[in-house]
Amino acid sequence: MGVWTEIDRRFFDRRRIEMPADYAHTVSSMQTAAIARYTIERFGLDEEPGDLVDEWDDDAQLLYATVVKPKPHALDYLEALRASGARLAVATSLPPRLRKVALEHAGMTECFDHVCSVDDADSVGKGEPAVYLHAARMLGVEPRRCTVFEDLLVAVGSARRAGMKVWAMYDDSSASDWERIAEQADGAIRDFAQAPAVL
Repeated sequence: MGVWTEIDRRFFDRRRIEMPADYAHTVSSMQTAAIARYTIERFGLDEEPGDLVDEWDDDAQLLYATVVKPKPHALDYLEALRASGARLAVATSLPPRLRKVALEHAGMTECFDHVCSVDDADSVGKGEPAVYLHAARMLGVEPRRCTVFEDLLVAVGSARRAGMKVWAMYDDSSASDWERIAEQADGAIRDFAQAPAVL
């Protein structure tokens, strides 16, 4: 999520607009096209949604390919889960080209059985459970037998509504919501060394 903080900063700096404190939180669970429409309307921009999306994609492509790092002990945890026979999926808001470079840079390309996004689930974002239910179907696993790791408040609630166990994963971008995220989840961690051994 920290990548999007930098993308937002660059976007508003280019237009010499001060980014409102509530902007990142407001758009955090939206799809990119919806964010573009919202941004144009909110700031009265004389721009096309597709142009904003292209600009954000260019910045994101660069940052996801060069900056994104796994959370502490994430690779070790994924390796242990795979060795246990667990089936693993990514449920993301990222479009294919961004999730591909992010997983490559993080060294996680081979870690997952499936990768899906809100677009694959015909969803408007992580504010609804569709993407989690889609990931479970792809894995062939009942939702009640799934465990989700999330760092976004609205997504924790959606995964719980999908009938899944949810572990909160700390991220600086959601620091202001951390207490509520941790309260809504079944458990809360800041490092995957603290993650449950058996899901």
